[in-house]
Amino acid sequence: MIKATIVDDEPYCCEALVLLLGRYCPQVEVMGCYHSGADALEAIRIQRPQLLFLDIEMPRMNGFELLEKIKDLSFELIFTTSYDQYAIKAIRFSALDYLLKPIDREELQHSIKKVEQRLAFPLPQQIDILLQKLQNPTHHFHKIAIPTMEGLQMVTVDHIVHCTSDSNYTILTLKNQQRVIASRTLKEIEELLEEYFFVRVHHSSLVNLNEISKYVKGEGGYLVMSDGSSINVSRSRKEGLLRKLQPNRS
Repeated sequence: MIKATIVDDEPYCCEALVLLLGRYCPQVEVMGCYHSGADALEAIRIQRPQLLFLDIEMPRMNGFELLEKIKDLSFELIFTTSYDQYAIKAIRFSALDYLLKPIDREELQHSIKKVEQRLAFPLPQQIDILLQKLQNPTHHFHKIAIPTMEGLQMVTVDHIVHCTSDSNYTILTLKNQQRVIASRTLKEIEELLEEYFFVRVHHSSLVNLNEISKYVKGEGGYLVMSDGSSINVSRSRKEGLLRKLQPNRS
């Protein structure tokens, strides 16, 4: 059983989540529901849950502020929230899960399956990454958490040469010839890397601008990367690429 604690200032949201878990996720045991960050702090210390369902927007102490006060972040985390573009972007950056209210049964079941996988391959740095990102929104962190079939892998952004789409997966090719197969689409990886020097040059390719060795002209042309690989450039993305490579180009 996965021992879980729910923190949400709206009692009916807690009740609805407990009901969904009881019906569709019997592997989860809810140890308690708390309607304020202050009440939850002591309960989390005593109960030591394996999984925390945490509302983001709460009065007096929001979900992120609560996390900053917890000394031992050794639990899995699923945020429950109404739409908040910036918060969701930070959550995605750390590869943590979130559920939009009202919570969908299938999305809940999918999140619980991922929690079960992560419990076998814990990576406590995720919450640290999230809090750093929230505290320093303009700072470019050196590592991102990449979801894989085995769990999560921390990847140094500067080591990524290019990313290639493979259906619903993405292959990240790193400088040391290592490959990481991310269980995310190329679009999702592109969103994670949009603050860095990456550009989409083809519907199936995303490249690190700092790792381009040469651009060879053609209808779309192609790139020679630092690892010797060749990446086709689509005709529709050629101008955007050239503007990145030549920012003063008229």
